[in-house]
Amino acid sequence: MSILKNRDIIIVGQQPWDTAIGSNCKDLALEFSKNNRVLYVNAPLDRRTSLQQRNVELVKKRLRIIAGKEEGLEQVSPNLWVYYPKVIVESINWIKIMPVFRWLNKLNNRKFARDIHVASKRLNFENFVLFNDNDIFRSFHLKEFLKPGISVYYSRDYIIATPYWQYHGKYMEPQLIEKSDLCVANSVFLANYCKKYNPNSFYVGQGCDFKLFKHDGPISLPDDLSAIRGPRLGYVGAILSLRLDEAILLHLAKTRPDWSIILVGPEDDDFKRSELHQLDNVHFLGSKKTETLAAYIKGFDVCLNPQAINPLTIGNYPRKIDEYLAMGKPTIATNTAAMSIFEQHVYLAETKEDYVTLAEKALVEHSETLATARINFAHTHTWAKNAEEIYQAINDVSANKS
Repeated sequence: MSILKNRDIIIVGQQPWDTAIGSNCKDLALEFSKNNRVLYVNAPLDRRTSLQQRNVELVKKRLRIIAGKEEGLEQVSPNLWVYYPKVIVESINWIKIMPVFRWLNKLNNRKFARDIHVASKRLNFENFVLFNDNDIFRSFHLKEFLKPGISVYYSRDYIIATPYWQYHGKYMEPQLIEKSDLCVANSVFLANYCKKYNPNSFYVGQGCDFKLFKHDGPISLPDDLSAIRGPRLGYVGAILSLRLDEAILLHLAKTRPDWSIILVGPEDDDFKRSELHQLDNVHFLGSKKTETLAAYIKGFDVCLNPQAINPLTIGNYPRKIDEYLAMGKPTIATNTAAMSIFEQHVYLAETKEDYVTLAEKALVEHSETLATARINFAHTHTWAKNAEEIYQAINDVSANKS
């Protein structure tokens, strides 16, 4: 077991500590802080957001901190501090002239770095690890400005496939990967992508919190689910056309009208207009509280991840697969590079027709022996294990640097 102990770690990234959704980096920060001191730096407020969303409470809090009316450094546990930057950076992504964008971005970085430096000095951080969670623009120059003992780029999404990052991100992310001391990635696809630009790139897996997803817990089925006839094939998560293949769901529902297809989560506009709403055996149950999701998964006979294949999704680690498996459920997913580590425990489909065939097989084969194997495999994907893999990569590269 590889451990990083008694180090100072500064984390920068895209997701703020006070985000309402789950965050890989928040979970890793908590894990890192068990043996190290951690400063979690929220992204600085940008000019556009400060104006357009000035009445949103999260923005109002940042503006109060910038105005000196509130403290920006908060200790949330014995070894973990969260910092709300006291600067506003300029909104520049609309600028398409590369030299102008890069010059302004460097100014933003310098302003951000000076603010981080002040916070880190208050805590007497020295020879720290700089851990960058997929923040390409705001943190591009932090290695030069902050001079960390070692810099780590964490790739957990192929974000340059999204419109915001596409223009400048396509050339800047490879440069950021190249100049980082090492890169760690939560999927095989992303690790291979990083390795094209930096040989010190490592697949470190993904953590998952299983407290809510217990196979043998005393969970009652929700009323809106128990009223639906079986067999039930279900999906839990955001129902987005960018991420889910509607054609797979339509084929399943139309080919087997005796099966119930259940979708739990918020829909985008494309899915709200989908033909799926016209089918009697398809049930959209809407958004649910996180603590109730295990009860829905428990009521599924087969779990689904009908992922669309596109540049945005091709490399993503499917965290929901671990949650399905932790409940012991037979699971069918679209075959991607990221799914290769699950191939012994998940039915992998190449086509929409495969989903029908594999669902029939999953319903017949299901047993307690298979359920136990799925649970045991899922529980190898803990945040502690994920942190150990990151520590090992940092220690290996640090040794080589020395």
